[in-house]
Amino acid sequence: MSPSQSSLLLLLLMVSCSWASHFLGGTMTFNPRGTNPDGTYRVDLRYKTTFHSTVCQTDTWLCRDCGNEISLVVNTVDQAISEDWCQTEGVMTRHVSNNTKTFDLLLNGGNWIDNDNSVVLWRLLTLVDLGVRSDTKTVNRSPQTTVVPLMRVPANCPRDFNLLSFDPDGDEVRCRYAVPTDECYTSSDLPNEFTLRENCTLSFWGNSRTTGTYAVQLVMEDFPTQSISLSYTDGSQSIRTSNNTLCKLPVQFAVRENKMMPMACFR
Repeated sequence: MSPSQSSLLLLLLMVSCSWASHFLGGTMTFNPRGTNPDGTYRVDLRYKTTFHSTVCQTDTWLCRDCGNEISLVVNTVDQAISEDWCQTEGVMTRHVSNNTKTFDLLLNGGNWIDNDNSVVLWRLLTLVDLGVRSDTKTVNRSPQTTVVPLMRVPANCPRDFNLLSFDPDGDEVRCRYAVPTDECYTSSDLPNEFTLRENCTLSFWGNSRTTGTYAVQLVMEDFPTQSISLSYTDGSQSIRTSNNTLCKLPVQFAVRENKMMPMACFR
């Protein structure tokens, strides 16, 4: 191999490594903003994504039957130069012609930061339902949530992560692990030291076997506290009971157990 070829190969490897393992998680929520004079629905979709990179990045969400994108404003909300990560927040406004169909927004890519549960590619899925509720007489809204992109845990310390959640419609909010391949590419397959409860509390009791970094891929859903109906512009209705989800939100982040032994543990 010639010196020039060797230099080119080294450059390609450096570029590949700098981008190969950089995703630290993300979330998305939505909030209807009423109807426009032409009868279309306006909805704001707010998302956060974090990457292990000194340069903040933008994202492209894919969707079908989701109307027209009117605006997209992206800002840096948090950045740790010393640790080379950056979190951005985007607010996407869309005009949807009618509310007769639910629609999905999808963010795909690769790769996650290096992790010990072998998650490589990422996928975030948001399910939006803009039906008019019989209980509030308004368009259905999603829970509101956010997460810290990298949650650190001292070695051999129990820790509860109470994921922030608030539902403006008063629905019950539950969390579960994302299911391949619609909601993620591969399951999180976390060790037994992780326990997820429906109330969106993730517990982790680390030990010498679990030192490292783990990619956590969750789905947050809301359920009505009593049976309701959702009405649509074509005259149809959908009955939702306390066992029927109203929307789905991706909640993904990384957990890292530090090797250093703590002097005291705090929950």
